[in-house]
Amino acid sequence: MNIFIYNGTFEGFLTAIFDAYEMKIVPDKIIPSETEYSLFPDNYYNIQPDKEKSDRVWNGLKKKISENTCKMIYTVFLSESAMEKQLYDFICKIFDTPYNIESNMGDANILNLRNMERKVHKEAVRMIEFIRFQKMADNIFFASISPAYDVIPLLIKHFEARFTDQKWIIYDLKRDYGIFYNLKETVQMTIPNLRVSHNSGQVSDEAKDIDENLFQSLWQDYFDSINIKERKNPKLQRQFMPARYWKFMPEKNRLR
Repeated sequence: MNIFIYNGTFEGFLTAIFDAYEMKIVPDKIIPSETEYSLFPDNYYNIQPDKEKSDRVWNGLKKKISENTCKMIYTVFLSESAMEKQLYDFICKIFDTPYNIESNMGDANILNLRNMERKVHKEAVRMIEFIRFQKMADNIFFASISPAYDVIPLLIKHFEARFTDQKWIIYDLKRDYGIFYNLKETVQMTIPNLRVSHNSGQVSDEAKDIDENLFQSLWQDYFDSINIKERKNPKLQRQFMPARYWKFMPEKNRLR
């Protein structure tokens, strides 16, 4: 069994595809380096990310398929659902088939990729709907998330357009990285010794703006005041707002 090991980045994954073609080896698995694997009896190939190689693969894809299908490949990659081999097979078909196959839903592999794309996009949309920012003492707005998939790259354009006049951070507690908008650009970041509760997503009180807890309490009061007890429907509420998002939403977790 041929197993290609890459560094977990999209650039590394595309490099693995390039190297597989160059070495004329068909990988049975393509896995991130943090994945546990046995040492025997497989053949392992450690792939070092190479921007020139990855760009050649990506630019080649852009010439063969639509922009939407290129986005689909990247979106499925963000799913972290061990779909690298399926993506590899799909990309090979794109390069090896003289006609367009990107919309062939009769192909089980393509159908699986499209279904996963929808799941990842749905998670990104829910993040946009359910993200709640907290104002910190340094006037930066901070939001904690813990999505099922690595959707942070899919959130950048929306929040850059929506909040252009203030600095903000969206931080993925599950993957321990985030993005910071500094009024000019959005950069990826990690925060050592992060003072945020993983249970509630709340920033520690000493790091918050002095009025943040008051504003959260007012928002909770408003949420309670518009609630009509006679029309309460928990099942429907969970359908539109799954319970796994509630812990980061102040209106669902009162401070007092």
